[in-house]
Amino acid sequence: MNSTELLIWYDVHARKLPWRVSPAARAAGQLPDPYRIWLSEIMLQQTTVAAVKAYFLKFIAAWPTVVDLAAAEDADVMAAWAGLGYYARARNLLKCARVIVAEHGGKFPADRAALQNLPGIGPYTSAAIVAIAFDHVETVVDGNVERVMARLFDLHAPLPKSKGELTSLATSLTPQSRPGDYAQAVMDLGATICTPKSPRCALCPWHDICVARKAGTAVELPRKLPKLKKPMRFGTAYVARCSDGAVLLEQRPECGLLGGMLGWPGSEWRETLPDAIPPMQADWAEAPGEVRHTFTHFHLRLRVMVATVDFHQTNQTFTAAEDFRLADLPTVMRKIWSVAAAET
Repeated sequence: MNSTELLIWYDVHARKLPWRVSPAARAAGQLPDPYRIWLSEIMLQQTTVAAVKAYFLKFIAAWPTVVDLAAAEDADVMAAWAGLGYYARARNLLKCARVIVAEHGGKFPADRAALQNLPGIGPYTSAAIVAIAFDHVETVVDGNVERVMARLFDLHAPLPKSKGELTSLATSLTPQSRPGDYAQAVMDLGATICTPKSPRCALCPWHDICVARKAGTAVELPRKLPKLKKPMRFGTAYVARCSDGAVLLEQRPECGLLGGMLGWPGSEWRETLPDAIPPMQADWAEAPGEVRHTFTHFHLRLRVMVATVDFHQTNQTFTAAEDFRLADLPTVMRKIWSVAAAET
């Protein structure tokens, strides 16, 4: 097996992505921007390409370079990230940008070990940056690549136990020439041809050498161990509003889920409904319905309490109506607002 057929296919069928340098442009001497590759890879963790495109373009418009991002206000970056999820990524994004400016002169290291010393950059992301941005010979393995390798070699050992073997197989195919294009080509193949369901084998450049296609097992692969059932957690959220439209928001602690994000005051989230202490004395009423949301490790159900208050009678700091932007809130907090707003 070799990479030639795949690279020929990629030269024609490469996806047009806002962070990518096309194979033709790269052949003409245009180099990828490591900042754009890093930013896209952080955004793409646990998120789809379709969801990331708009966020990526928004970030690039606001902060075109890593130096710009390093100088950004934390609150502005967290607000721009709102809705993309996995908010620790945004916090590490800022930390990493600032380390790159402070310790590396605003330049991304081209060395994997140096990259992995930076906040939020692990083995996968470091491999992607050095391969795609610097064209170093590194093996980049995401879910698409795992699926392609499992089918290409008809490997039936289930994930995640088979990750090491799949990485070894991927390494055996990584070429010395054009490793950056090759890394993107395998990911494109998995995303557009060798898809989880109904792979389009007739269009695949590796059609003739795919062992699983010949064996008729491609659709079954990769196998995965059964997922554990997610636990359910419960909590209460409080939405306090003034007659002039001002609302009571709080910034969540830096550590923990949704760290550093704006949100509504409320209880902890536990497997039994915890006691909840309102943020102030008011005539609280429970809104009809509830909020349901799913995080990586658990499902969440929230009851929503609403009240109209006079901020002059409280010691709280309210956000004025003209400064309240629902888009700045993470998804679960937007859901809370939707339930609360339906009450009025």
